[in-house]
Amino acid sequence: MDDKAPIDKGDAEWRQELDPLQHHVLREHGTERPFTSPLNNEKRKGVFRCAGCGQPLFDSSTKYESGSGWPSFWAPIPDAIGTSVDKSHFMTRIEAHCAKCGGHLGHVFPDGPQPTGQRYCMNGAALKFEEKK
Repeated sequence: MDDKAPIDKGDAEWRQELDPLQHHVLREHGTERPFTSPLNNEKRKGVFRCAGCGQPLFDSSTKYESGSGWPSFWAPIPDAIGTSVDKSHFMTRIEAHCAKCGGHLGHVFPDGPQPTGQRYCMNGAALKFEEKK
């Protein structure tokens, strides 16, 4: 199987593979409560992967403390993330989703640190951390 091939599964299959919070965030475009993810405090070297499909999304070297309550990064791994316009909740934002499975990850804001100036504000429930050995 091609690791870059898009993943297409039905809702029943996703519900079997994900816990309720992961399903709510990744498949229903939900948001976890701020300051609840253990990944907020993750400081080890490694890779943050999509909790839905395992796609590598962010290298730990791009993670920073934004104070937002969600894991934040200044840049994704190339070609790992797709974006779209989100006009929900009476505002316009840029939604970030996994390029492989389409899972909702969070949003991108233009108030991050250099060199990109971007803040990829991600739901920890949408991510899994893999430490570099």
